[in-house]
Amino acid sequence: MTQHDAGHVTPAGHDPQGTTPAHVPPTGLRAALTAELDGAARAWLDQALDEAAAHPGTHGPISVWELRLAEAGRRCGPAHADAARVLVLHAARADTDALRRVYTQGTADERRAVLYALPHLVPGPDALPLVEDALRTNDTRLVAAALGPYAARHLDTHQWRHAVLKCLFTGVPVDRVADLARRAHGDDELSRMLADYAAERTAAGRTVPEDLHRVLALTGTGPAAPGTADPHGKES
Repeated sequence: MTQHDAGHVTPAGHDPQGTTPAHVPPTGLRAALTAELDGAARAWLDQALDEAAAHPGTHGPISVWELRLAEAGRRCGPAHADAARVLVLHAARADTDALRRVYTQGTADERRAVLYALPHLVPGPDALPLVEDALRTNDTRLVAAALGPYAARHLDTHQWRHAVLKCLFTGVPVDRVADLARRAHGDDELSRMLADYAAERTAAGRTVPEDLHRVLALTGTGPAAPGTADPHGKES
C-alpha cells in the first residue's frame, strides 16, 4: 500500500482520480485505513465509529461524532485524517443538514472531508451548494475534493466546464476531476473555452498547461490549441 495524499490510502500504481476517500466504498476504506494505523490509532477509530453509529445526528450543542472529526488529525495523523473523518461521517449517517453544518462551521480539513463524504451519503443533488461553495474558493485542496464522483453526477454542464477551467487556472491536476473523459467527450463548448484560454496564454507569452492539451484531446472536437504538437511533431 502507498499513500498518495492526505487521507488517501491506496494500492500502488493506481491513478490519483480513484485514490481519494470519495472513490473508495466505506467498507474498503475502513479496511485500508485500519491496515495503515498503529494500535492506538486503530483503537481510537473503532471507538469513534462505534460512538457515531450509536449516536447519529445532534445531541446537545454538538454531537459526539463532530468532536471526533476535530480529533482525527491528532489521533490518526494528517496523512490519514481525511479517510478517518469520512468514516466517522458515514458511521453517523450524516444527512445533508448535518453535512452543511459541519462544512459551514468546520475547519478547511473538515470541509474537505465533507466533500469527500458526499457520494457516500447524499444520493441526490441536495448538497450541491457545498460543492459550489468549494469551487468558489482559492483553496486548491477544497477545489480538488469538490470535483469527485458527487460533482460528476450532479454538477450541471455550465458549472462543470468552469470547474475544469478553474483546475487549469489554479494548478489542480485534472486527474482529480471524476469522470472527466465521459463528461468532456464531444463537448464543443468546452473545446472552444480551452482553445480560447490557450490562445490567451500564448499571446501573453505564457506556457499552456499540459493538462489543457489532455482535456482538449478528450473532447475529440475542435482545432488543436496553440502550442499543441500535431502527430508529425509540429506545433500549431
